[in-house]
Amino acid sequence: MAAEFTHLHLHSDYSLLDGACDVEKLMKHVHLLGQTSVAMTDHGNIFGAVHFFNAAKEKGIKPILGCELYICKEEDHRAKPDPDLKYNHLLVLAENQEGYRNLVRLTS
Repeated sequence: MAAEFTHLHLHSDYSLLDGACDVEKLMKHVHLLGQTSVAMTDHGNIFGAVHFFNAAKEKGIKPILGCELYICKEEDHRAKPDPDLKYNHLLVLAENQEGYRNLVRLTS
């Protein structure tokens, strides 16, 4: 028996300038593959969280909500960055309701 695979780094069409994955098509494909869970980790926002959550539940798939955050060592992230102090990405996933509330707070 093969081990279950869960995609934990996925950008939807809610991921501005970086994603093209339609949530409804994603759920059909995940269901077709027989996977039981999938995460949505759009860049810097959780605009599609409700759509993603509802679409996953409708197909019997466990939705994992997350976000790919930007981390910058500069206090003012808009300032011209020092080449040695570039920004990085940090992938965060909500484990439960409290995690989701924290994700909402972080992305607001």
